Amino acid sequence: MNADEPTSEESHGAARPGITRRGVLAVAAGGLVAGTVITLSGWTPQPKPILAPSGGVRRTPLPIPPLAEPEIAHDGTRIFSLTAQTGQSRIHPAGPTPSWGYNGAFAGPSLRAAEGDRVRIVVRNELPETTTVHWHGLKLPAQYDGGPHQPIAPGEEWIAEWEIEQPAATCWYHPHTHGTTEAQVTRGLMGLFILQDELSEWSGLPIDYGVDDVPVLVTDRSFNADGTFAARERTAFGLLGDTVIVNGALSPTFEVTRALTRLRLLNGSSARTYHFVVQGAPMTLVGTEAGLLPDPTPINSVTLTPGERAEVLVELEPGQTAMLQSVPHSLGLLQSTSRAAGAEDRFDVLELRAASSFAGPDLTIAGLGMIAQVLPPPLEAPDVTRSMVLTNNQINGATMEMSRVDQVVTVGARERWVIDNQHHLPHNLHIHNARFLVVSVDGEPPRDYERGWKDTVYAPPGRPVIIDVEFGRSADPEWPYMFHCHWLMHHDMGMMGQFVVIDDTQEPPTAISTPAVHAGNPGGGMNGSH
Repeated sequence: MNADEPTSEESHGAARPGITRRGVLAVAAGGLVAGTVITLSGWTPQPKPILAPSGGVRRTPLPIPPLAEPEIAHDGTRIFSLTAQTGQSRIHPAGPTPSWGYNGAFAGPSLRAAEGDRVRIVVRNELPETTTVHWHGLKLPAQYDGGPHQPIAPGEEWIAEWEIEQPAATCWYHPHTHGTTEAQVTRGLMGLFILQDELSEWSGLPIDYGVDDVPVLVTDRSFNADGTFAARERTAFGLLGDTVIVNGALSPTFEVTRALTRLRLLNGSSARTYHFVVQGAPMTLVGTEAGLLPDPTPINSVTLTPGERAEVLVELEPGQTAMLQSVPHSLGLLQSTSRAAGAEDRFDVLELRAASSFAGPDLTIAGLGMIAQVLPPPLEAPDVTRSMVLTNNQINGATMEMSRVDQVVTVGARERWVIDNQHHLPHNLHIHNARFLVVSVDGEPPRDYERGWKDTVYAPPGRPVIIDVEFGRSADPEWPYMFHCHWLMHHDMGMMGQFVVIDDTQEPPTAISTPAVHAGNPGGGMNGSH
């Protein structure tokens, strides 16, 4: 199939102007809406701002997700509570939007912990369907990873507890059900999980949450005339919206009150890629998704595919205005394919408007000390080299099977993965319980924004990506971790595999028990443990 051919040969309905209908896609019950239309060419939902009655852009103050305040147990454990619930959000001026969130109507609070902390997170499901909560980017025991093997039924609670074993990073949490992840994330289920450590706090980085340390969760949606989410039209990459939402707001503006502002950027979209620039001010990269860089790196732009994050610094003068934008960029694709991924779009994301005078700490990029430990060099002799071949919703020729063990990792092993996207569509690869460094892309060194610790990497068609992977310290032959494409529709259609981590004393399993076997309390919750 070439880039301009439909993904399904079954036609569906009449086309309206500007939209080419290309067929019906069926996914697991509760996932994509029945009759979902998949199109690759002819539909370009360019994000657009919402206009005020005066004709100018209708700007709203950037909402800051609340910072969750944990209860501190007698042994020092930090206890967080999350409730997945339904609600009504005031996102679009056309009317209330039915949405889902954690402890609220849309998205969720930011969780924050430090390396060495012990955390316990109590998750209650008040949704009308089963969900999970995956801690994206975190190393932790597999039974608490929150993948499809740890389902939480409606009305039930699940508890995850572990010790933070990794340095500062911007991680996040979201559902990770098998077949319904895109639908649940699209309704609003996501939030940041911020990790700190002593070195990053000492370095001089902005750390005043919501003031100079700002979460920026970027997603996109389309809306119906009444303000409800429109979720039927999709490209071959998934839901590509015509409206950008940042922290639950349209066309937001943030009042900058410090000379140096730290933006924690998350691509929380299910399909759209972003190529971020800051118009009107320089941008400095200080972290990729799985960790901070040793030193600040001036950059012109940063590309984030679904699930990727970046931490950037913006330095403004009093009274200055700058604009975070997404601009056209190359994903190494044919033009029609690039358009369907949103790569040809240009739009504003977040206005940064500096106050007339600044208060607070006098932080500057020039005054930063060492931010993180020096990155290790590429492995000279990996203990294991694995090949990951990406094709049409398959990895290594297979789609996801809950009981199958695809890979076995030995704890402490130094691994190299070679990711080869042999499909004409873009894909990326996210690995649970791991962080990695990009060694090369098609034999060339990684770009500046790919040089730090990562947990998700873009794999352009026909250009192999080599990564050196560092896994967490936990070993358990009975509970698996996932590796998968983070274009969420591809994920739901089975572009996912699973691996177990064992130590030298454990035998690799031949199969994994399904959640039905671990009934009642997968992952060790209120009613006992596995």
